[in-house]
Amino acid sequence: MVQRSSVVERSAVNRLVVGSNPTAGAIWSALFKHVPITVALTSLFIMYCSAVAVAAPNETNPLLEQSSLPYHFPPFDRIRDGDFVPAIEQGMREQLAESRAIADAKDKPTFDNTVIAMERSGQLLRRAQRTFSNLNAADTNPARQKIEADLAPKLAAHQDSIHLNPKLFARVEELYNNRGRLGLDAESSYLLERYYKDFVRAGAKLSDSDKEKLKKLNAELATLQTTFEQNVLHEKNASSITVDDKTELTGLSESQLAATIAAAKDEHKDGKYVIRLQNTTNQPILGSLQNRPLRQRIMDASLSRNSKGGAFDNREVVIRIARLRAERAKLLGYDNWAAYQLEDQTARNVSTVNKLLADLTTPAVENARREAHDIQHVIDNEKGGFQLAACDWDYYSEKVRKARFNFDESELRPYFELNHVINDGVFYAAWRLYGITFKERHDLPVYQPDVRVFEVFDSNGQHLAFFIGDYYARPSKRGGAWMNEYVSQNELFGTQPIVANHLNIPKPPAGKPTLLTYDEVRTAFHEFGHALHGMFSQVKYPRFSGTNVPRDFVEYPSQVNEMWAAWPEVLAHYATHYETGAPIPKELLDKVVAAEKFNQGYKTTEYLAASLLDQAWHQLTPAHVPDDALAFEADALKRARVDFAPVPPRYRSPYFSHIFSSGYSAGYYSYIWSEVLDADTVEWFKQHGGLNRENGDRFRQSLLSRGGSTDAIKLFHDFIGRDPYLEPLLQRRGLTSSDARESTAPGQNLTE
Repeated sequence: MVQRSSVVERSAVNRLVVGSNPTAGAIWSALFKHVPITVALTSLFIMYCSAVAVAAPNETNPLLEQSSLPYHFPPFDRIRDGDFVPAIEQGMREQLAESRAIADAKDKPTFDNTVIAMERSGQLLRRAQRTFSNLNAADTNPARQKIEADLAPKLAAHQDSIHLNPKLFARVEELYNNRGRLGLDAESSYLLERYYKDFVRAGAKLSDSDKEKLKKLNAELATLQTTFEQNVLHEKNASSITVDDKTELTGLSESQLAATIAAAKDEHKDGKYVIRLQNTTNQPILGSLQNRPLRQRIMDASLSRNSKGGAFDNREVVIRIARLRAERAKLLGYDNWAAYQLEDQTARNVSTVNKLLADLTTPAVENARREAHDIQHVIDNEKGGFQLAACDWDYYSEKVRKARFNFDESELRPYFELNHVINDGVFYAAWRLYGITFKERHDLPVYQPDVRVFEVFDSNGQHLAFFIGDYYARPSKRGGAWMNEYVSQNELFGTQPIVANHLNIPKPPAGKPTLLTYDEVRTAFHEFGHALHGMFSQVKYPRFSGTNVPRDFVEYPSQVNEMWAAWPEVLAHYATHYETGAPIPKELLDKVVAAEKFNQGYKTTEYLAASLLDQAWHQLTPAHVPDDALAFEADALKRARVDFAPVPPRYRSPYFSHIFSSGYSAGYYSYIWSEVLDADTVEWFKQHGGLNRENGDRFRQSLLSRGGSTDAIKLFHDFIGRDPYLEPLLQRRGLTSSDARESTAPGQNLTE
């Protein structure tokens, strides 16, 4: 980090020289003291000209300094693609110099001069890298994709240069071995423990030759993971289905049809209709389309993504990633990649995760088969019946739902207008629980016109955070829904959170309302649960801020927040007709609540199939990595007893970004693992009065505010006061067989 000299601070010229060139500043100070003033001024003029050349790019690159906008809000309007690489590379240089200074220090290691010094290091890199990665996910372009590909191995090598520095690790290890005598508070002690584990898990104890092998593995993995994610985005955009005849789209709502027309215009196909794929296997539009051949075209296009040859085929990439991860795990002393990953999660080990997934599989598939039987009965009663296929499930399950509960999910959409959902639903529930309020800001820059910014105020009226809402799908945006941070809360730097939620809702034509499906409504509440986790953070150190918790715990608070989407008081507040303003009819509301368990066999089975695929890939040893990705996938699903054709995995291997590029490798089980905690917590809320400040404040203070500053399961205990119960999850999912009742719940194995 550039340090400004206090010796010559009186002069604007001196500020320029010293601020942009520390070496020149030191020389100037010496000249001023020891040579005649004319000589000093001549030398200063030469240095000034040089400094201008150095400083000019710095002054035009907004990433090199903390933003001057409120609470360091990113200056999106000033950031250019050409700013990222210089800022990130300078950030790497600065952090490397800071790390070497810590490692080479002659003083005896202390918590302050080693651990805190490392926490303080790399501020420029974190700021620039976080801004780049967030924008590249939300609004990418070819230039950013090239930057990502070029930087991936460099950033991996940079982390290796820190974690594999033997002198730096020696200082951390000495502190760790004497941690009981340091007199640290609980959070500081946990920080030291985490640093030690981070170094060890990164290979700090390996021999020099093995460290070199590890560096090569890390660099190649970083490149391949970037390639995988970019291929997924390119293939998704290239796999749109073009329809010539409007009659093929019978069944679509007015807004859905308008979206296909708008997509066609975007792709310069005026007069046609374009259906864009979302990242999951199943496509939301399948629930409306009456035309079965078109449904089949859509499903075939979805299932075959990234596996039919061409530039974006990911099959070989998957195999290579799996092999490199298996080799890396072996090098670090683990049986497989899953064992390496799970050691640092609340599940702790492979056997626990395998048991959970296996115990849930049988009842889930049984439920799905019962649901399929009901659907097939509807199909058989129609003229020209056929055998149920994956492309038919959503369309005909809606018919079953309508017959059983006397309502069609399409009846809900007019009551789920985006602005009402966000302002009168998501924000309203947060106000009732936590007392926080929201004010939309139009004076802060955004990176895309549809993006919205809200200032969030705590119950005492003080600024709490900024919340960025990016809700619409676009070709430049990766699939799915996610939360990220631009600025994280921590006391070390005195920063307040700036968090963002990203959804992929099809944007209607101008002037038309954005009407959501019920799943999209739940997703909005889910992602805002992550945002609350970030906004309520109240920790000392950046390492623990917000959602920096184990991967299999991070989904827990967000899944809890989903409960408020269907909470009658909240639902009635936001579910008003977009044209008339009339509240959702009570009888329709009652049907929504009654149908909560409908189709859970399908939903659980498609999820478990993906989770089991994840484990199958990552429990391989190097010698057992296959040569054929799709054959391996088919065999893995069959061995796990989830090879039920009408219910394909939520993600197939070639487009499974969660596990091959987004940090969930061997961790996709996290959603069901977290749901055990979530379902139990929902029952706690119900038993304690539901939507009120007392409950919200307890959840905030005992869990949401703590980030990753202590053991995750302990946070659950602090809130609930006991071990988690599995029964609420089984009831929610309709998994009530004796096999499922014996399944492991999070926390049960932690005292062994």
